[in-house]
Amino acid sequence: MAKRVVITGLGIISPVGKDPAAFFNNLMAGRSGIKHLRTGFVEQLSIRIGAPVEDFDPAAHFSKIQLTGIERFSQFALVAAEQAVQDAQLELSPCELQRAGVYMGSCLGGASTLEDGYIQVLQHPSPRVKPLSVLLSMNNAAASQLSIKYHLQGPNITYATACSSSAIAIGEAYRQIKHGYAEVMLAGGSEAMLTLGAMKAWEALHTLAHEDPHDAGASCKPFAKNRSGLVLGEGAAVLVLEEAERALRRGARIYAELAGYDCSSDASHITKPDARGQTRTMLNALRDAGLQPQDIHYINAHGTATQAGDIEETKAIKQVFGTHAPHVPVSSTKSMHGHLMGATGAVEFMAAVLALHHNAVPPTINLLDADPECDLDYVPNQGRHGIPLNAVMSNSFAFGGSNAVLIAQRLRNR
Repeated sequence: MAKRVVITGLGIISPVGKDPAAFFNNLMAGRSGIKHLRTGFVEQLSIRIGAPVEDFDPAAHFSKIQLTGIERFSQFALVAAEQAVQDAQLELSPCELQRAGVYMGSCLGGASTLEDGYIQVLQHPSPRVKPLSVLLSMNNAAASQLSIKYHLQGPNITYATACSSSAIAIGEAYRQIKHGYAEVMLAGGSEAMLTLGAMKAWEALHTLAHEDPHDAGASCKPFAKNRSGLVLGEGAAVLVLEEAERALRRGARIYAELAGYDCSSDASHITKPDARGQTRTMLNALRDAGLQPQDIHYINAHGTATQAGDIEETKAIKQVFGTHAPHVPVSSTKSMHGHLMGATGAVEFMAAVLALHHNAVPPTINLLDADPECDLDYVPNQGRHGIPLNAVMSNSFAFGGSNAVLIAQRLRNR
């Protein structure tokens, strides 16, 4: 018999808030974390905006010795996980540790360590790199650090499926509990790729947004006629997932039930999104949750502000939701926190869970003139409070055609 899975803890480090309350309050207020970058290499960039995590002091969280072996993306993950574990008031017995694990998503892992290593090797006649470079930069470093810190002896897996990495990490963690392989999972994603090399690579792909001439924070414009692309961000989000009966027995505060998930491939093109694959993934997630399209009261869209991406997602939502499509609020919070790549699915699912928890829908900011082909209710510019929500959906559609959809709902008797 399938187990039910609930969310009992949340933790986040993001460009718009370094804890869940600040994160959601800033989203609801329409505050943008997109700004001019102040890094030493900014003059070498054509696109000089991003969504950095500012005022993050690693020394406030880690000792000097620890910092020699913990890269920035792992630091984000550890701090977000600590918030989530404390939020859940999670305690595990020695036996339970064997049925608890970590699933995380990341695209580049320790990007700054890799870049530093390349610089040392290519620019110096007697190259020396940090002795721990491999351990700092490997994609599974963050997940492994979490497993070690909390002594979690269950599965420890890192997913790298571009923009859907952490959504798939959460979904597969959900399946571990649902099918009885685990009772508790830490799941989410972390990314810190605001490096010269990564940003130059994204510039070359011509997918980054042009800076708004009046306000850097207005540069990401999902669903707008004048949208020009995505803005790179960084950060981490981690959720505590538990088997529902376990959480209820210990009297845990439950944010929501993670009720549905699906992942699939467009199997059509490495960069072009395909509404058919997105449609299939949303329908399968609804089927997994035992819900109908009209049961969904809010969608956190993938909404990257690319020309093709926003149109294809709009088409897919229309195909899935039919006559209900114009009535369901849809927003892209990337307009505020940017695109966190491997961490973005977890960040956006957390936004959807908090929307459900607070009965409040965050806006899509910078949406002053909508694209005629993007004609749904995108919650333009102002959040909505006091909206009764019973179930929410979060979409993650990645390069490579890797799609993931998560559905959360209020915990109810079945």
